[in-house]
Amino acid sequence: MTKQKVYLEHANITVKSISESIDFFQTAFPHFKVRGRGFGNREWVHFGDDNTYIAINQAQKNNSKIQKNYDWVGINHLGFVVPNVEEVANNLLSKGYKRDFPKEIEKFRIRDYFADADGNQFEFVQYLSEIPAEKNSYAHSI
Repeated sequence: MTKQKVYLEHANITVKSISESIDFFQTAFPHFKVRGRGFGNREWVHFGDDNTYIAINQAQKNNSKIQKNYDWVGINHLGFVVPNVEEVANNLLSKGYKRDFPKEIEKFRIRDYFADADGNQFEFVQYLSEIPAEKNSYAHSI
């Protein structure tokens, strides 16, 4: 029996506007498409590619649970590995999305953080090495 590699298949988020959320992810990942959608008690969309997707649910109530200071229980951000973090950042900036945290340039990776229309934070990371010890280094920024 072959060992299967573990990976995150999807994240499930609830948003104020599915179309605004699709716009954010389509800007970051132009190759993402609607994989499926449903209506009924609530509207939802699976938006991604053949391997990974974001399950996006339409909020039924207009409240927000987002806490920005890492002191509260909850998901702080989701991180995506990308081949070119500058391209993703430029695409998002050109559509008016704002950085949600200063860009971090380190010896073996570059990280950039953006918020969607609901204030959810997403990290985009580009690794500058394929060597696990370097990719996963916790040395200070350069």
